[in-house]
Amino acid sequence: MEDKKRLAYSIIQFLHDQLHHGCLSPDAQESLEVAIQCLETAFGVTVEDRDLAVSQTLPQIFEAATGKKEMPYIRRNSEPIPPSDEDTAEAERLKTEGNEQMKIENFEAAVSFYGKAIELNPANAVYFCNRAAAYSKLGNYAGAVRDCERAIGIDPYYSKAYGRMGLALSSLNKHTEAVVYYKKALELDPDNDTYKSNLKIAEQKMKETPSPTGGTGGFDLAGLLNNPGFMSMASNLMNNPQVQQLMSGMISGGHNPLGGAGASPSPNDLASLIQATNMENKELIPNMRVSSFDFILGN
Repeated sequence: MEDKKRLAYSIIQFLHDQLHHGCLSPDAQESLEVAIQCLETAFGVTVEDRDLAVSQTLPQIFEAATGKKEMPYIRRNSEPIPPSDEDTAEAERLKTEGNEQMKIENFEAAVSFYGKAIELNPANAVYFCNRAAAYSKLGNYAGAVRDCERAIGIDPYYSKAYGRMGLALSSLNKHTEAVVYYKKALELDPDNDTYKSNLKIAEQKMKETPSPTGGTGGFDLAGLLNNPGFMSMASNLMNNPQVQQLMSGMISGGHNPLGGAGASPSPNDLASLIQATNMENKELIPNMRVSSFDFILGN
C-alpha cells in the first residue's frame, strides 16, 4: 500500500505542477483540481506529504523510460502471450470443475471456476461460453451477452456461442436480435434441433411484440403525427372557439358549453364536435383509419 501511495503522490505532484505552470485554460485547470481532489480522497494523500516523494519526478521517470532502447522482448503485435502448458492444464481442470458445479446447479460456484479458467487462458472461447450459461441460470442475462460476445470474438465459428447469445437476448425480450443469432447458430450447425425450436419461438415472440411505433390494433401514432391531414385537423380543432371553451371548462371545473353548468362533457358531445371538425377537413384526411374519439381515449 505504501508503494501505491508513493505512486499516487507522484501523480498528484505532477498534476499540481501542471495546474500552476502548465498554461492551461480555466476549464482545464478546474478539471485538474477535481482530479487532484479525487486522487487525494481515494489514496489518503496530499501534495503536502513530501515524505512520500521519490528521487525522481513523474516526468523524469517517464523520460528515462522512453529514452531507453527498445527492449528485445517487447511484442510489436497485439497477439496475447499464449499460456504455459501448466496454466493450460489448470484452466482445463477449473473448467471441468465448473461443469460439475453446473450439474448440481451450484451456478455461482460455476461462474467462479470459469472465471479462474479465463484468467489463466483468456483466449479460450469455451470458457466464456460456459460462464455465459452459468450467468443465464443466475438471471444475469447482460453478463451472458457480454461473455457470448467475447466467445464469438475469439471463435466466430463457435455455434454454441451464437445459440447461447440467442437465449440471453430472448430472456431480455430482444427477440429480433435473438432471431439473428439463432439463424447464425443454425448456419453453423444445421442439424441442431434445439436451435430450430428456439428460432421458431423467437420468431413467434417477435410477431407478438408490438412495434415501437404501433400500438394495439395496428395504431401507428408516429404515422398519425406525421400525417399532414391529421395535423391540419388538430390545428383547426384547437383553434375552434367551442373547443377552447370546452378545455377551459374542464380545467376550471366550471360551466362548459357542451355539457351544461358544472357538468363534464359527455362522450357524445365530444364525438359530435370532433366529427364536425373531421367533416370540415375530410378532403385533407381521406386515408385515416382511426376515429378521433378513439384517439383521445387512447384506444
